[in-house]
Amino acid sequence: MTTPLPSTGGTAAGGPGRSGTGAAARLRRGREADAGWVRPAFFALLAATALLYLWNLSASGYANSFYSAAAQAGSESWKAFFFGSSDAANSITVDKPPAALWPMALSVRLFGLGSHQILVPEALMGVATVGVLYAAVCRRFAPVAGLIAGAVLALTPVAALMFRFNNPDALLALLMTVTVYCVLRALEDARTKWLVWAGAAVGLAFLTKTLQAFLILPPLALVYAVCAPTPLRRRLGQLALAGLAVVVFGGWWVAIVELWPVSSRPYIGGSQNNSFLELTFGYNGLGRINGEQTGSVGGGGGGGWGETGVDRLFAGNIGGQIAWLLPAALLLLVAGLVLTAGAARADTARAAFLVWGGSLLTTAAVFSFMAGIFHEYYTVALAPYIAALVGMGATMLWEERAKPVRSALLAGTVALTAWWSYVLLGRSADYLPWLRAAVLIGGLVSAAALLPAGRAGRRSALAAAWLGVVVSLAGPAAYSLTTVGEGHAGSVVTAGPAVAGSRGGPGGGGPGGFETGDDGGAGTWPPGARGTGPGAGQPPTGAGQGRPQDQDGQDGRRRMPGGFRGGGEGGGARGAGGGMGGLLGGADVGAEAEAALKQDADAYTWVAAAVGSQNAASYQLATGAPVMAIGGFNGSDPSPTLARFKQYVADGRIHYFIVGEGTGGGRGGPGGNTSSTVADWVQETFTQVTVGGVTLYDLTAEK
Repeated sequence: MTTPLPSTGGTAAGGPGRSGTGAAARLRRGREADAGWVRPAFFALLAATALLYLWNLSASGYANSFYSAAAQAGSESWKAFFFGSSDAANSITVDKPPAALWPMALSVRLFGLGSHQILVPEALMGVATVGVLYAAVCRRFAPVAGLIAGAVLALTPVAALMFRFNNPDALLALLMTVTVYCVLRALEDARTKWLVWAGAAVGLAFLTKTLQAFLILPPLALVYAVCAPTPLRRRLGQLALAGLAVVVFGGWWVAIVELWPVSSRPYIGGSQNNSFLELTFGYNGLGRINGEQTGSVGGGGGGGWGETGVDRLFAGNIGGQIAWLLPAALLLLVAGLVLTAGAARADTARAAFLVWGGSLLTTAAVFSFMAGIFHEYYTVALAPYIAALVGMGATMLWEERAKPVRSALLAGTVALTAWWSYVLLGRSADYLPWLRAAVLIGGLVSAAALLPAGRAGRRSALAAAWLGVVVSLAGPAAYSLTTVGEGHAGSVVTAGPAVAGSRGGPGGGGPGGFETGDDGGAGTWPPGARGTGPGAGQPPTGAGQGRPQDQDGQDGRRRMPGGFRGGGEGGGARGAGGGMGGLLGGADVGAEAEAALKQDADAYTWVAAAVGSQNAASYQLATGAPVMAIGGFNGSDPSPTLARFKQYVADGRIHYFIVGEGTGGGRGGPGGNTSSTVADWVQETFTQVTVGGVTLYDLTAEK
């Protein structure tokens, strides 16, 4: 028996948001208003999401070893845990605040170091985000709207990637969704506590990825100031309290770090003057907008990070990450605002469209025009907003299908989505060609059947509607299944198959990217970036290719959990981006080199030092002992100074200096004069040895 689509709560005549009687009753009764099938369907959605995100999770090994090493350090040292240090000896921090590291570090402290201990917390964040999104949408709209929204989010390819990866974006997406949920709760009856909780979530999001957390603040504050059902003076006072909550929950850690004596804390990675505030407003702030970032591995504008413009999110590989339902979301946003145009000022349906739509538009605008570092996976921040708009807008139009214009708009949305999926699937010519045709045909059939939905029988209309849902999700679902079937490691990762015309940052290709070859190997930057022709998506030959093998392969090099090498010169797992001398993808660690570093490890503060955090992280994860990352992530931070490094060596605190794979003798990245001078001094002063194919300098043995 076909399950009906429940009402959004509006009257048949007035439409959703005009009468509001059904919605108000729903808000009062809460879950009691739901049919018996709703709760099992919700739990099924969460279970399916968990299965998708946990399946084959260990294939990615340590994923981004930069953050995995910091989690390992935090599990060994509470000081490293607090600061987000790259190593337990606290030489330097990662280039972000530490909130995203804390769940991983606690997991490693409790259960030991391993792939699942690192990545399961990320997958659970994905499940939680789906649950919070469902709850937010269902507060005002039908349960089906929440289920559709949750399914759209779970099956968004970049979400399936990042909720199985250990970059900060997973926690950021969860906290941004929690923020919107709290604001929507506050908009119902103007209770101050919900607005304060929203501010607290934003503060924690700031400690996750700094200023990106603030992108949605303008639309949220404006909507509350205009639409909250309470006098204006009280609205402004509540917003002030919410702002105070942002400062308290995001500022306590910053205050401690800035007041802590510099001599007894780690260097702030990513900054040029050892200041978190400079990192926040420079490298991670305005530098992301204008492209003027000291220490960046690429350029901005139309160069290193892709061409900017209104079509950026639709172009090349980025479209396949996030844009499957982006046109539908924009269209349904307009439809929702038009349908609620005559509602009262405090109407919760219109406020929901304004909140989700405003969050989408402001974040998308920044991503589209930012000239600094931009990677495809950043777009996971858009996924909850798109999903909410699709769920709300589709069910609202369904309720209004008796009016020909509304049913035509619903049909047009399905047809547009099917055509756009056809385009996106066509960017990878050899990827499931049957699906491309099926999506287009199925979408057109669904759209044609939805046109007379208001006059057709309920069964036929429901069949057409659910066909439209299936067709709309087929493309992103296929990309997501491809994503979970592969391992992803390194700093630059993407979901789905290899795509022609990529247009992201390093690791992408085509217009605005770095890729110049078409075979996925030679001629790409970084080496191993996925190409578009024969062999696309396959690792190049040579060291570092990411073929699943035993933990220790025939060449004696240590594999990361899941069978992937750390990246090194030529790749690593899918999307490792292991060029730039291993600065983006780490290095392979041979068994002999690992044994050499472990020998007498307890006698040293750092068993080794290496230029770049990814190189250092690979050896730290292999040995379990602190490895100093000279110059931070890109080797470009002025830490440690040559004088400080010489003092460490004189005090016998560092055993080896590691020459990373392809690092050009250990020189740093852009602006890395400090790491270059350290490397030069080491090579001039100490004895070089080769252990298992790795060049080491024994800092206890001068020439």
